[in-house]
Amino acid sequence: MHWGIVGGGPLGMTLAWEFAKSGNTVSLFESAPEPGGLASAWQIGDVIWDRHYHVTLASDSALRGLLAELGLESEMQWRTARTGFWFNDRLYPFSGALDFLRFPMLNPVEKLRFGMGIRHAAGLQSPDGIEGLTVEEWLTRLSGRSVFEKMWRPLLRAKLGDDYRTTGATFMWATIRRMFAARRSGLRNEQFGYLTGGYARMLERFWNSLHGAGVHLAVNARAQEILSSPDGVRVKFADGRVEVFDRVIVTAPAPLAAGLCPQLTSGEVGTLGSVEYLGIVCVSLLLRNPLSDYYITNISDASIPLTGVIEMSALVDRAAFQDRALVYLPRYVRPDDPVFKRSDEEITSEFAGALRRIHPSLGSQDILAGRVSRARYVFPRPVAGRTVLPPMDTSVPGVHLLNSSHIQYGTLNVNETVQLARTHARRLHDLARTERAAPEYASGMHAFARSGR
Repeated sequence: MHWGIVGGGPLGMTLAWEFAKSGNTVSLFESAPEPGGLASAWQIGDVIWDRHYHVTLASDSALRGLLAELGLESEMQWRTARTGFWFNDRLYPFSGALDFLRFPMLNPVEKLRFGMGIRHAAGLQSPDGIEGLTVEEWLTRLSGRSVFEKMWRPLLRAKLGDDYRTTGATFMWATIRRMFAARRSGLRNEQFGYLTGGYARMLERFWNSLHGAGVHLAVNARAQEILSSPDGVRVKFADGRVEVFDRVIVTAPAPLAAGLCPQLTSGEVGTLGSVEYLGIVCVSLLLRNPLSDYYITNISDASIPLTGVIEMSALVDRAAFQDRALVYLPRYVRPDDPVFKRSDEEITSEFAGALRRIHPSLGSQDILAGRVSRARYVFPRPVAGRTVLPPMDTSVPGVHLLNSSHIQYGTLNVNETVQLARTHARRLHDLARTERAAPEYASGMHAFARSGR
């Protein structure tokens, strides 16, 4: 069985790895000049590190298992990270029980309700019963209206903008569950980890391992059209060449996948188009000196146009950055937000200006380098009362879709992506064997899908 995989991020790479281990012939295509997708690395100044901020939790068993297979798990560095909170024009520590007791945003009763609400949310084993609720409705039930207004609303607005109003409660349930996973496994504190060399190290090893496993690898290979034909699934690339496979898996975001596959039914296209994504604009700054010892600074001020401040050098040994500091300034926005059309200089100036409000001592001479990353389709936002699960096995014979919108009740991170790929690689491998053994079954299923019933 020859599988073609469109998309060379962690999802596509893990799919290729699993299929190759099962004895399949695999070809993997990435449209960018380098593999990795949102997990790819780049150079800022004279430092090579992740394009976007990533961290591994000690409880990320799927990712850690993959790193072990690649011989990299022993190279992980583990730290307990500190958190800050920007409130009322002041930066407060927010890392432990004592910090929380001293935190001025909430009064003692509200702090008790906040803590009890978090504990209750972390203990829920499934989202049954909250799927129809918005995050506002659920968090208000858990902690009360005053806690929501003071604490939760500013954080949700920083992450989701006004879209928090329709975002489903499952978003916060999944977030809280992941952050408390270590405590359920017996650790007192969640451990934050990074790989020596960043994701560039993992991607290089993964790419070489795929090559060693016989996977055909191609970068700068942008798929333009995917069609099922009597001789197999034909993938036409932007350079005009065409390759044919027994089956193809498209890992592109839902709207882009719909544009690649013109044979999909109108119902399938409609479902793909109804997935509501948030994109990201993220400024990376290489600084002469650290700003703080907080890995994450949460922001409760709506006038600061940042989701938060991620100071990677508060977690990673600064030797990785040649004794400088690396800071990420993200903003999550809708795919059609005008910020995507602004110049790098405008975005960097605005985001750095916002950072100076939190850290007034930061001077222009302290910024050694800066780069701007843009991605329009990053986070599929769950909408309260509406479950949108695009088709994985489409009505088009031999064409499958798998992307972040298929992560149910989870948060978007590399661990969830690896788990998604492993689960469905096994399923698709078994499905292909079944359909090869009984082709009349396959033709019947595709006819049923195309009927729209």
